Amino acid sequence: MSVNAANLVLGPARIYYAAFGTSEPADSAVTPTGYLTPPGGSWVDFGGTDGGVTVEIDTTYTPLQVDQIVMDVGARLTELKITVTAGLAEITQTNIQQALNSITSSGSGSGYITMDVQVPSSATQPTYSALIIDGWAPYTSGGNPALRRAIVRKVLSQAKVTLSGDKKTQQKVEATWQAYYVSSSINPLHLVDETT
Repeated sequence: MSVNAANLVLGPARIYYAAFGTSEPADSAVTPTGYLTPPGGSWVDFGGTDGGVTVEIDTTYTPLQVDQIVMDVGARLTELKITVTAGLAEITQTNIQQALNSITSSGSGSGYITMDVQVPSSATQPTYSALIIDGWAPYTSGGNPALRRAIVRKVLSQAKVTLSGDKKTQQKVEATWQAYYVSSSINPLHLVDETT
């Protein structure tokens, strides 16, 4: 098999968030300059990241076995997990609030803003979000850089906010979003690659 270097992918991604159920950009928005164009609308850019953005699809197949055969005779998909991880480098109160699934309250006054982390009851319904990750795909058939857009439609974040204060540790929010089932007609993850 020959190697096609145009299929190798490396480079940073951008990550955007919006409320669960927000209108998504059309697949056709992945255009020859799609990697330069944010999704627009209600989608908000998290800004700079530190350590990259990762989309992970983790499947578990449970083997089928019978006494008469020593080898597994098949398997069934019994678990599917989709996660997105990112280190948010821009430590704004807005980014912290979003990474904490909006369990905060905000205020402001002349020359300042405030944020309080609240303690919800265990029965509180969480605030779901959606994510768009704009990264790189293999080069187009014309040899141009190409966008791969991942739309993760329903997520909650497990965040670790580190507000360190020393001379060599950059502050960041370590966030891992888990995707959740949406409906029988809406898939949790949608990928779009630019091809021309």
